[in-house]
Amino acid sequence: MTRPALVVFTRDLRVRDHPPLAEAARAGPVVPLFVCDPAVLSSPLVAPARRAYLRDALGDLDAALRARGGRLVVRHGPFVDEVLAVARAVDAEVIHLARDHSPFARDRERALRAAAAGIAVRTWDHLTVVPPGALRPAGGEAFRVFTPYWRRWREGPWRPVVGAPSRLVVPDTAADRPGPELADLPLAPLPGGERAARDRLARFLRRGLARYAETRDRLDADGTSRLGADLHFGCLSALEVVRRAGAHPQGEAFVRQVCWRDFFTQVLAADPSAAWRDLHPPRRPWRDDPAAFAAWRDGRTGHPLVDAAMRHLAAEAYLPNRARLVVGSFLTRTLGLDWRRGARHFLARLVDGDVANNNLGWQWVAGTGTDTNPHRVFSPRRQAERFDPDGRYLRRWLPELADLKTPDLFDPPPLERARRGYPPPIVTDLRPRPPR
Repeated sequence: MTRPALVVFTRDLRVRDHPPLAEAARAGPVVPLFVCDPAVLSSPLVAPARRAYLRDALGDLDAALRARGGRLVVRHGPFVDEVLAVARAVDAEVIHLARDHSPFARDRERALRAAAAGIAVRTWDHLTVVPPGALRPAGGEAFRVFTPYWRRWREGPWRPVVGAPSRLVVPDTAADRPGPELADLPLAPLPGGERAARDRLARFLRRGLARYAETRDRLDADGTSRLGADLHFGCLSALEVVRRAGAHPQGEAFVRQVCWRDFFTQVLAADPSAAWRDLHPPRRPWRDDPAAFAAWRDGRTGHPLVDAAMRHLAAEAYLPNRARLVVGSFLTRTLGLDWRRGARHFLARLVDGDVANNNLGWQWVAGTGTDTNPHRVFSPRRQAERFDPDGRYLRRWLPELADLKTPDLFDPPPLERARRGYPPPIVTDLRPRPPR
C-alpha cells in the first residue's frame, strides 16, 4: 500500500491552486495538517484580529477537505515536534510544506529538515505569483527597484493554476491535539477562509476592479480590494488573483499592486535580515520620544488625518494603503521616530499584517529601504485635501470635529480645538527633521 504524504498548511489555507495538495492527492493517501504553534499564536506581533481570521480559515479549510472525503488534522504544540509526531504516526513518506521567507519561517524549515531523519521534506513556491529568486537583476540576487522588477515580472511565464482535488483519501491514524488559543476570540473584522475570500474576490472583480485605478487612494470611498488578509493567509492564490484580474481590460493597476507583494518578498528572501534591519542606513539618528509615539499610536497628534487613520486602525484592524503612507511618513519623517516601532504596532493590530510587506513597506516610507528618496513626505493636510476633499473620512473617525466646515476640518482653529477637546498639533513643522 502507498505510504501517505503529509501536507502541512501554513500560509496556504485553501484547496484551490494548492500544488502540493493536488500532487499528494493524485499520488495516494494524504494527511492535511495544521499546527497551532504557541510560538506564533502567543506572539505580541500577531494581532487578535489575525488570530480570529485564522480560526475562521481553519474551519473553512476543514469543511472544504471534508467535502472531498478528508479532514484537517489540527495539532497544538511546537511546530517541528508536532509535524514529526504526525508524520511518524501515519508512516508518512514525504512532508510537503510551502516555502516561506520570513526569518522565523526559514528557521522553522531548517529545523524540520534537520530533525526529519529519513522522511523527505519537499518545499513548494506557491505563496507568490513568481517564486523569489526566479527573476534576478544583472549582477545581483534580488531587484531593489520596483519598476524594472515589475517589467520583468509581468512578462511571465507563470505556472498554470492548479484545480482543487476532487477526492481525498485520509488515513484515520492521526489524532487531533488542538489547543485553546483560537477558541474564545471575538469575531474577525471580516470573515476568514477560502469561501469568504473567493466571494470578496468575485465582488471586487465585478464591481471594484474597473474603477480601482481612480479610487484606490480615495479615503472617502472604499476603493481598495480588501483582499490583503486573504492573500496573507493564502485563502486566495495570488497567482489566480492576478490571472483573473489581469484578464480584465482595466486590471493592470490592481495587478501592479499585487506585484509589490512579490517584490518585497524577493527582497526578504535574498536578505532575511531586512525584516528588521535597514537596507540603507538612516540619514539621521532616530529620536526616542515615548510621548510622541503614544500620541501617534492613540490618534492624538492634533493632525486630523493622522489621528483619523490611527483610530481607524484601532477599530477595524485595517488601513487603506494611502492612510498607511501618511501615518508612516508622519512617524518617521516628521517625528523622526524609528520605523520599527511603527512596524511592530502595525503587526500587532492589522488583520493582514505580513512581515515582508509591512516591514519593507515601512522602510520604503522611512527612506531606509528600497527607495531612499530623502524628500518624500506625505503632508497630512495636503493628503486629506486631495484624497478626502469633502472630509467624509475625517468626520467618520473624528466625531468631535464632525460638524466643522471642511476647510477648518483639515486644520481646526485653536479655539475650536479647545472647545471640542481636540489636542493642538504635537509638531507644527512637517518638513523632515534634518540630518545631524
